[in-house]
Amino acid sequence: RVIRKMKENTCAKIKATFLGAHAFPIEFKDDKEGYIDLLINEMLPIIAAEELADFIDVFCDYGFYTTEQTERILMAGLKYGLRPKIHANELANSGGIQVGVKYGALSVDHIEYTGDEEIKCLTDSDTMPTILPGAAFFLNMPFAPARKIIDAGLPVAIASDYNPGSSPSGNMNLIVSMACINYKMLPEEAINAATINSAYAMGVSDKLGSISLGKDANFIITKPIPSIEFIPYSFGNNVIESVYLKGELQ
Repeated sequence: RVIRKMKENTCAKIKATFLGAHAFPIEFKDDKEGYIDLLINEMLPIIAAEELADFIDVFCDYGFYTTEQTERILMAGLKYGLRPKIHANELANSGGIQVGVKYGALSVDHIEYTGDEEIKCLTDSDTMPTILPGAAFFLNMPFAPARKIIDAGLPVAIASDYNPGSSPSGNMNLIVSMACINYKMLPEEAINAATINSAYAMGVSDKLGSISLGKDANFIITKPIPSIEFIPYSFGNNVIESVYLKGELQ
């Protein structure tokens, strides 16, 4: 409901995701199916009736939700018109990427543990592989194989995963720098990943993500810098001078 209020009071594009299936509540630690029943039969109808979410998400990973549990939740969400997104393969080769692709997920996020099988699965899909450098850095996790994914012909999106538990920084300048430094992405690839590819992962690439005829005039103007490569090179520094949303200076 807070997100809905934010949508009404800002010109920035905001999308809401229902992630009721992250960690199991303590009171359901011995009754996981009971919690999933609660989520499907009580939470989802309210979310749908009040139009509180655009997407549904599940943390499909080792120690959290199994692929079978994830499928059950995604199928329920689809009945209410909520397209899936997936927290997948952050902790292990969980099968989350495959489940996401199977149910038409708009994106699969984290994906630190991504091998040849997962890349092949993504290649045959419309699902955007999304890397979250801040979370991997803060938790001292392995880095997702961005270079391997891109070299296989796939796009990649990047995001901050800004949250108090695993990525307490929303600094996208730093995330773009990390994509280049830690993930071996080219500056142009990192900027594409943070803009047009991320817009696709939010389902808004028809109106946002690039400076194109017919799209909203959302863009930044940098301070004087020698080249586009300077944006990720100057990590930790803010090179942005001004931000425009729908053509208006913010």
